Amino acid sequence: MNQSPSQHPGPELPPVPEPYQLPFHYGALHNIGVDYLVAPAPVREVLAEHHPGLVAAEFDGQACVSVNYQLYFAQYPNGGGITQEIEVNIIAHPAAALGRLPALGYQQYAHGFDQTKLLGIARIHVLCDNPLAIDAGSRLYAEPKYPGWFETAMPSLNGPARQRSWSVSCKRAGFTADGGGIEREEHPLFSFEADLTGLTSEPVNNTPITGYGTDPREGLLAGPMNVYQPYQHHALDAGAAGRVRLTVADRDSAVGRHLDELIGRAPAAGVWTYQSPPVAAHNRPYYVPAKV
Repeated sequence: MNQSPSQHPGPELPPVPEPYQLPFHYGALHNIGVDYLVAPAPVREVLAEHHPGLVAAEFDGQACVSVNYQLYFAQYPNGGGITQEIEVNIIAHPAAALGRLPALGYQQYAHGFDQTKLLGIARIHVLCDNPLAIDAGSRLYAEPKYPGWFETAMPSLNGPARQRSWSVSCKRAGFTADGGGIEREEHPLFSFEADLTGLTSEPVNNTPITGYGTDPREGLLAGPMNVYQPYQHHALDAGAAGRVRLTVADRDSAVGRHLDELIGRAPAAGVWTYQSPPVAAHNRPYYVPAKV
């Protein structure tokens, strides 16, 4: 006999506070993530502190910490906005979901083999240069999001054709007195560089990416993010791991302490990138003669 949904009610959906609407649509996205395979014990300790409903994933006995930079554009009814942010994440899954997950190695995970999408990113730090994005991420997705700002260099169709390197520096920031802006400080927190020149990449279908947050009152929540084209994954063996360098400038900051404790001198295991394709091009001008 069929039973109505009301006889087996599940949890209600989290509210969507004003003035936000979901889903949030990205107009363009430029993204690089660096994965590190590290000792699991410190990772478990940090994860338990921030997300007690999650368990750290293990790949051949190692946990995975990911440092993820995003530059994105969004169009709104009254204009547009550009945002930069960087996440420090632990790859994790809900404690109750262990029996549903396939046994995967890191390369299989990186290539999107987990079709349950229960392996997601448990956000430990999210630094961002846009007050609206900080508010939205905190209120909608329970992200531990706070001000930071960035100096970057990355591959671009509007730059040198052969550039395949990324450089991201994160610096300390605070809110302006009215809370409507970001006040930059010339105080470096951490940075990373990835020279991908000459490395072979593979297109990988690894989305939707499940992002986990923990609301202090309601507990664990999950928010999936779809990216509509494949990422490019660069596997790093021992010979190529030196192409990526993470530098912690302020070990006394919360994010610096966690990067130092969780990653330390561990080599990068893989790099994944995504850059939105252009939608238009303004071409080179030419002279128009006055007389034919």
